[in-house]
Amino acid sequence: MPAELNDTQRRFLRSQGHALRPVVMAGAAGMSDAVIAEAEQALLAHELVKVRLRIGDRDARTDALARLLESTGAALVQKIGHVALIYRAHPKRPRIILPSG
Repeated sequence: MPAELNDTQRRFLRSQGHALRPVVMAGAAGMSDAVIAEAEQALLAHELVKVRLRIGDRDARTDALARLLESTGAALVQKIGHVALIYRAHPKRPRIILPSG
């Protein structure tokens, strides 16, 4: 479970996540425990997950995303507008093999 991804790994994961659709959606209520639980399940199933943050302003989105990353232990791959791409390797059977360098 990488706390930080290097540029090569980030670029690789962005290419993998390009075609993905958002699986986890946070609404006006913000980053609730239910959304975090949904993200946990999605990360276990897919490792690489797009999250749509339909939350007011940029600062609120940034805070909500930080809470999600801290709660799940996932790494931020990319954030564009209201959509973030997050990654966490499966603890027992990783499916996505990251490039080393």
